[in-house]
Amino acid sequence: MKGSLFALLGGALITLQGVANSRISQDIGTWQTATVTQFTGFIAALLILTFVRDRSWTKLKQVNPLYLSGGALGAFVIFSNINAIHHIGATLAISIVLIAQLCLTFIMDIKGWFGVLKQKISLSQCIGIVLMIAGVVILRF
Repeated sequence: MKGSLFALLGGALITLQGVANSRISQDIGTWQTATVTQFTGFIAALLILTFVRDRSWTKLKQVNPLYLSGGALGAFVIFSNINAIHHIGATLAISIVLIAQLCLTFIMDIKGWFGVLKQKISLSQCIGIVLMIAGVVILRF
């Protein structure tokens, strides 16, 4: 239950961030918005870390350097979302983002990428993705 609540909160916040970033970028530009967003996110995370202190930094050297670069993807996520919202609107953009996330996670589950346990994908899951894609096509018209 806790995981589902965090997922709902995260999804809602990603949507709010995308729409806010789209609006900000109209005033200052896309990469400027990505910079401001990443910086304010860093400050917020640093403040939370300062007060929560839930883990130690001592094992940082054990983390695969490829995984450490994951935060840099955030700049491209912001850039992509801003441009998608500008071109096709928030509803369609977020819908397509969700489908892209699901399709990539399906591949990750099947292949066992990034240390994820390999999963078998069921027919019903594939049908679910196809129905979501059909929903986006319907939204577009």
